[in-house]
Amino acid sequence: MYDGIRLCSVRAAAVVVNTKAQPCGATIIRSVHPAAACPKPDKAWVLAAAVLGSTMAFVDESVVNVALPKIEVDLHTTLAGMQWVINAYTLCMSALLLIGGAAADRYGRRVLFLMGIITFAMASIICGCAPNVAALIAARAIQGVGAAMLIPCSLAIIGAAFDEQERGAAIGIWSGASALAAGAGPLLGGWLVDHPSWRAIFLINPLIAIPTLWIAVRRVPESGDFTARTSLDWLGAVLAFGGLGGLVYGLIAVSRLGWQDVTVVGSVTAGTLLLAGFTLQERRSPVPMMPLRLFESRSFSGVNLLTLLLYGALGGAFFFLPFLLIQAHGFSATAAGAVYLPFTLVLAVLSRWSGSLVDRFGARWPLIIGPLIAGVGFALLAAVSGERRYWFYLGPMVVLGFGMAITVAPLTTTVINSVEERQTGVASAVNNVVAAVASLLVIAVLGTLVADSLVSTARVVMWAAAALALAGAAAAALTIRPKRSDRVELER
Repeated sequence: MYDGIRLCSVRAAAVVVNTKAQPCGATIIRSVHPAAACPKPDKAWVLAAAVLGSTMAFVDESVVNVALPKIEVDLHTTLAGMQWVINAYTLCMSALLLIGGAAADRYGRRVLFLMGIITFAMASIICGCAPNVAALIAARAIQGVGAAMLIPCSLAIIGAAFDEQERGAAIGIWSGASALAAGAGPLLGGWLVDHPSWRAIFLINPLIAIPTLWIAVRRVPESGDFTARTSLDWLGAVLAFGGLGGLVYGLIAVSRLGWQDVTVVGSVTAGTLLLAGFTLQERRSPVPMMPLRLFESRSFSGVNLLTLLLYGALGGAFFFLPFLLIQAHGFSATAAGAVYLPFTLVLAVLSRWSGSLVDRFGARWPLIIGPLIAGVGFALLAAVSGERRYWFYLGPMVVLGFGMAITVAPLTTTVINSVEERQTGVASAVNNVVAAVASLLVIAVLGTLVADSLVSTARVVMWAAAALALAGAAAAALTIRPKRSDRVELER
């Protein structure tokens, strides 16, 4: 079995997640060897369970951003509190995601899938009933733990049930349903925020969980690498969680305490030291959750640097955009959710076309041009930040979606081509974690960019996002080669 299977993957992938295009997810499905032959009728049930499980995470992530301004008012909290509402989830998910996939392969994908669904659904109920922001943040962290079990298993059970000839169709159905769920999320979330309450957005998940659990218990066969007896990299997971948590805590506290405060300095220093310890642990561990040998490939390192910069820009811009639209310009939550639709639709419609660009031109030029166009989209958002009319935001979102559409498929291709075939699963998982961590860190930094008004702050945020996108294009130009010669072999 591939090492990549034991570390399966992350949030669902070349589709829109959290109203963002997330790279490299379907690759993990392709990298999984099927288990014992699954009866044809049961394959449809397996696919249904995987789609429903993924939909829980996608809908939840895509609706929360639109609800943040209303949550901030109702719970009498601050921007820092809202940063933690997002980052508590992302921190737990990104720190535990790789080891969650490894645990699923060792102990059983179905049992981890069921545990992930139950954890995610119960945490969602707590989110919907949270009396204050501290309770909401704690529940979001538990959701992140559930997602770290649920998301990789929802992908892996497809790979285990379908043979190589059938996976293409299964991936197509899964991707289409995932894109539809993620695209509808902001609009649905906005309507729920405007009418019942922001609390209703978290109660969608338990409703989806009920049929998902029924199908998984009755129809999804157990699968995994039960012959494996190697230990899991728990120390690596703890160091990653502590390092990222310390760094994020310090960065969020900067806006309130300043860079000279002992809490800020201590948190950032501790986080940095723990991340250094994580690097040492991954270098010496016999079963690293993030094999550093992969980064000896220039192309793999370059494409992950591009991912860090571009997805950081996207995460920061899309976190702040609802605050601008709702609090500064008086948009309803539904209208704010509708602003994301052009981005989603362009990305979904052009994703197949963008895949052909790699065959025609190679990955290098699309990975330069795509981020450049995305940078123009961010710059246009900065330019129209003072406008109160909905139509002014459509053009920038179309441009941004076009830039991301050009980027996603070549990015995935470069990740795959930079490593040996047996390493594609773990390489894709690492790339998705990089995308999640990018959003985590940039959202944490946003508090340091606050200006004298929401509109002024939005301009600073969008211009910063444009600069990050341009830096990503430069990283691609310097590191991505036009030929597939930069492969490394991962030691088991």
